[in-house]
Amino acid sequence: MTISVKICGLSRPEDIRAAADAGARYVGFVHFAKSPRHVEVDRMAALAVEVPAGLAKVLLTVNADDALLDRITSRVPLDMLQLHGRETPARVAEVKARYGLPVMKAIGVAEAADLDAIDAYAPVADQLLIDAKPPKGADLPGGNGLAFDWRLLAGRKYWTRPWMLAGGLTPENVAEAVRLTGARQVDVSSGVESAPGVKDAGRIAAFGMALID
Repeated sequence: MTISVKICGLSRPEDIRAAADAGARYVGFVHFAKSPRHVEVDRMAALAVEVPAGLAKVLLTVNADDALLDRITSRVPLDMLQLHGRETPARVAEVKARYGLPVMKAIGVAEAADLDAIDAYAPVADQLLIDAKPPKGADLPGGNGLAFDWRLLAGRKYWTRPWMLAGGLTPENVAEAVRLTGARQVDVSSGVESAPGVKDAGRIAAFGMALID
């Protein structure tokens, strides 16, 4: 089984090379000032040039307005927009129509009832990111290194959109997470870092190796 990997929160050219060497399919850039993985637009534009052909460039924003998205998309060549805030289904549809790019919507999960949101977003999003719901009062909507009960996703093969598993994944647990959920795509950020916002090439490589049959 081939698993597609997204390495998110990259901020250095060497991180991009490590992701490519590990066989990642997506690289993610975060533009959210509260995140230790935040990159400014000029820096993101320079990093995007370093991304090899065939590796999809994903922008992660949180409740971004059109002015911000206009500024970023006019400067940075992107392949996908990831909305990781409280964006409504209507807002997801607006972003998709305005920018002509595939949109991935993050959905936070802590209990089975949280999965009901998938029915609302599946008709408008191109992909879904199923992430651990952040604790109350957390500054970050993701990238907190938290996992949820993966058994909540067991057997859910009827979703109409491609989906990606996120939240607390590491080289040590990703194979088990895939086994329990049936995920065909996984997203990792803090799980391949040596410090908040600092990617570790060795852990990136180990993450990819853990998914090889």
